[in-house]
Amino acid sequence: MAVTEKLRVVSVSLGSARRDYTCTVRLLGREVELSRRGVNGDVKAACRLVAGYDGRVAAIGLGGLDLYIHAAGRCYVFRQAEKIARCARCTPVVDGSGLKDSLERLVVRNLLADGHLNGNERVLLVCGVDRFGMAEEMVRAGCRMVFGDLMFALGIPWPIRTLAGLARVARVLAPLVTKLPIAWLYPTGRRQEDIRPRFAGMFAQADVIAGDWHFIRRNLPDELPGKTVITNTITEEDIGILRRRRVARLVTTTPCLGRRAFGTNLIEAMLVALGGNYQQLLGDLGMKPTVIDLTGPAQPENLFKEQGFDQVCVHSSPADHG
Repeated sequence: MAVTEKLRVVSVSLGSARRDYTCTVRLLGREVELSRRGVNGDVKAACRLVAGYDGRVAAIGLGGLDLYIHAAGRCYVFRQAEKIARCARCTPVVDGSGLKDSLERLVVRNLLADGHLNGNERVLLVCGVDRFGMAEEMVRAGCRMVFGDLMFALGIPWPIRTLAGLARVARVLAPLVTKLPIAWLYPTGRRQEDIRPRFAGMFAQADVIAGDWHFIRRNLPDELPGKTVITNTITEEDIGILRRRRVARLVTTTPCLGRRAFGTNLIEAMLVALGGNYQQLLGDLGMKPTVIDLTGPAQPENLFKEQGFDQVCVHSSPADHG
């Protein structure tokens, strides 16, 4: 019987190397090794890693940054992310944006169908242009939205409350901000490990806090009693942060593998490696959000449940640097 070669997929992230992780899963009869490599905000190091993995892995994800943002039918490209992506000449490079539009729409529909959302929630989506699919589905469901793009990316205390307003802001600002260094807009490197509460009133008014984990984490207030958090790239350490703030429920939009939920960029790279038909693969894998009740006693061994995945091996940090 022929031995099928293991697929290797890697995420090169501008985030902290302390969050690096590797695991191997069996998906649709194939073994896939998933690795996350952080460069502590060093763009040159990210370029070197992408160039080094080019031709050696099946697909590369870019973490800690967006390559594209989509809003109201328009696409905007981040100059710095494009520079990093171009360091790969033959291996496909993705940032998760293609998957977000498919997966996160399904996440909202699944949560509504399972009764975890009722459509009347007050939702703080920390960055709407980063998750326009999720934004549209929540608005369609009847949720009362606040989009925190100006607050959390630019520090401007101006909540956006409609999709039309979000699209207007995107059309005006996206051509400018996509030319800026990523670190000016988003916590990278060791800044991801610091929590500096801002806009606590926006958090307090919301029933649900959704979107990018590092935007959420960076700005977390000391108390979030009874809230639901919908995000990804969560580790066990992050679970502890939410428990201490009395968050009631955590929903991870990407599958939980081992001791963490990976970012959409790595999951999208995984789907590319498996064939690239996102809708079909999402159905074949049975990929659904993981809902974790944080109100009971902490049970670290049960924090993450592998859903739709036959896990064959888990390696804890640090990731394989080979």
